[in-house]
Amino acid sequence: MLTMKDFSTPAVNTWCPGCGNFAILMTVKQALVDLGLKREEVVAVTGIGCHGKFTDYIDVNGIHTIHGRVLPAATAIKLSNHELTVMGFAGDGDAFNIGMGHFAHAARRNVDITYVIHDNLIYGLTTGQTSPTSKKGFVTKTSPRGSFELGVNPLTQALTSDATFVARTFAGEPKHMTELLKKAIRHEGFALVDVLQPCVSWNRVNTYQFYKERVYKLEDEGHDAGDYKAAYEKALEWGDRIPIGIFYQEQRPPYHESFPALRKGALVGQPLDVDVKKLLDEFR
Repeated sequence: MLTMKDFSTPAVNTWCPGCGNFAILMTVKQALVDLGLKREEVVAVTGIGCHGKFTDYIDVNGIHTIHGRVLPAATAIKLSNHELTVMGFAGDGDAFNIGMGHFAHAARRNVDITYVIHDNLIYGLTTGQTSPTSKKGFVTKTSPRGSFELGVNPLTQALTSDATFVARTFAGEPKHMTELLKKAIRHEGFALVDVLQPCVSWNRVNTYQFYKERVYKLEDEGHDAGDYKAAYEKALEWGDRIPIGIFYQEQRPPYHESFPALRKGALVGQPLDVDVKKLLDEFR
C-alpha cells in the first residue's frame, strides 16, 4: 500500500507560502492513496500558470502542456489507454481563457477524466491581473477602475456543456476536498472539480477568511445532485453564502466506449499489425 510520501518528488516547491495549491497537492495525493492507485496507473496533465508545477511535485506520469491545451492532451491519453486514471489540472486563466473552447467539447463528449480547476480568480503567475473568473468590478493594478466584464462561472459552464459530474470545493476544507476528489476520480465520465483556491500574494479579496465566512456544504442541506435545475440554481449562488460539494451528477457512457476499436481493450495492449486489405475493401 502506497503512502502520501510515495507520491512526493525531490523537487523544491516554489509556490508562495500559504498558497491554496499546497492543499490541492496534498488532497490529490491523499485521494490516490485512499483509492489504492499506483503511480504508474495515474497521469497528471498541467497547463500554464502557478498550477503548472503540479507535475513537478507529484510522482505520477506527468505531461506539462502549452497554454490552454490540458483537455486535448488528457483526452488523447485517455483514448490511447483508457485503463489509466487521467487527471487534468488547470488554472482559471488556463481553463477559461485560451482553453475555453476545449472545455465544452470535453464535457459534452463525457471524456472519462477528472478536471481540477485551481480557481484563485486572478492571474497569479503574472503578478495579479484579472482572470476570466474575476468578478465584475474587481480591482487590480491593470484594472484600477475595476473589471468591466462579468466573470466566467465554471459550474454553469460545465452544466450547460452537459458535464456528468459538476462539483466545487474549498482549499481551506482539505477533508471535504479529499472526499470530493475521490468521488470525482471514481466517476465514469467528465468530472469537473472547481477549487476555490486563495492566492495569498495577489488576491486580497477572495481570501481564506472571505471563504470561511461564506462557504457551506450542499450535502448538509439535503441538495439533490440528480436535480439539474436545482444544481443550476445553486451554481448561481455567490454572495453571503457560497455552496461547495457535488452540484450535479448523472451516469452516461464515457467517450471511449463509443469507439469499436477500444472494445478489444486499450490500444497499448493491442497488436500493432493491421490488416490494411480489410480497411481498403471497406471503401471500395
